[in-house]
Amino acid sequence: MSGTRDIEALIELMAKLPGLGPRSARRAVLHLIRKRALLFTPLADLMGEVAASARECLNCANVGTTDICDICASEKRANGQLCVVEDVADLWAMERAGVFKGRYHVLGGTLSALDAIGPDELRIPKLVDRVTSEEVTEVILALNATIDGQTTAHYIADQLEGRAELTSLAQGVPIGGELDYLDDGTITAALNARKKL
Repeated sequence: MSGTRDIEALIELMAKLPGLGPRSARRAVLHLIRKRALLFTPLADLMGEVAASARECLNCANVGTTDICDICASEKRANGQLCVVEDVADLWAMERAGVFKGRYHVLGGTLSALDAIGPDELRIPKLVDRVTSEEVTEVILALNATIDGQTTAHYIADQLEGRAELTSLAQGVPIGGELDYLDDGTITAALNARKKL
């Protein structure tokens, strides 16, 4: 019966992952067991290796296996642009798009009075240091369009005033989006950020 307890414990752990509930975790574990040689064993080995070697970049807080990530180490990316994101998932999303060729700075969240998250709980002081020491000419604020994201953007803009050009991502109608399905805030942002054709 202890084997069943181990499997149930694995299902419970998997259910704690984002996007997986108990039923999805159960299906995933059963699939892994059925594909033990092809998936389960290599996955377990790789998870052990990553657990032992994964670390946060000392410079930008990206996740990798070295103290300084490949993006920060690349001289080609030292072009004076620094893209500020809330978390590593946002950095990875920007990298998937493949259009930004500068460096990043991961804040580790946003300012939130309700959650008692102030500037010292985020990597804002490190951002100010980097803008000066790395000769940053443009800081791109790629923060989520939430109240906390916008509050954080305004705070950062105050901290960096006169140190670099500050820009933010455009907001509005997504490609392929239909006006009828958009919320009022998105339509307002799109209208305010309109440009000449």
